[in-house]
Amino acid sequence: MTESSENTPTLADLNKQTATVAWDELVRHFARGVLITVDANLDLVAVAERMAADDAAAVKTLLEKGTVRRASDEDARHWNQTSPVFWCVVAAPWVLVQEQKAR
Repeated sequence: MTESSENTPTLADLNKQTATVAWDELVRHFARGVLITVDANLDLVAVAERMAADDAAAVKTLLEKGTVRRASDEDARHWNQTSPVFWCVVAAPWVLVQEQKAR
């Protein structure tokens, strides 16, 4: 095993690091340009694991499909109005989020 793979978080590690986070706690990450939205049909933790593992081919496919993308100014304006809650995980330097649906 290489040093970089030893330091790459596993699915189990990432799953333990997930949290529900309010938009106002994510604004600073948006401002830094590191907030990534993940389509609700995808497994947030699996996407984070691919990003943490530097799986360029998998990430490129997700980006091309538009199911994973950097949060936009339009997203931020919407979130400022609606104050949603997100399911969140960090795959440094990225903060991956899925907006939670109202129950």
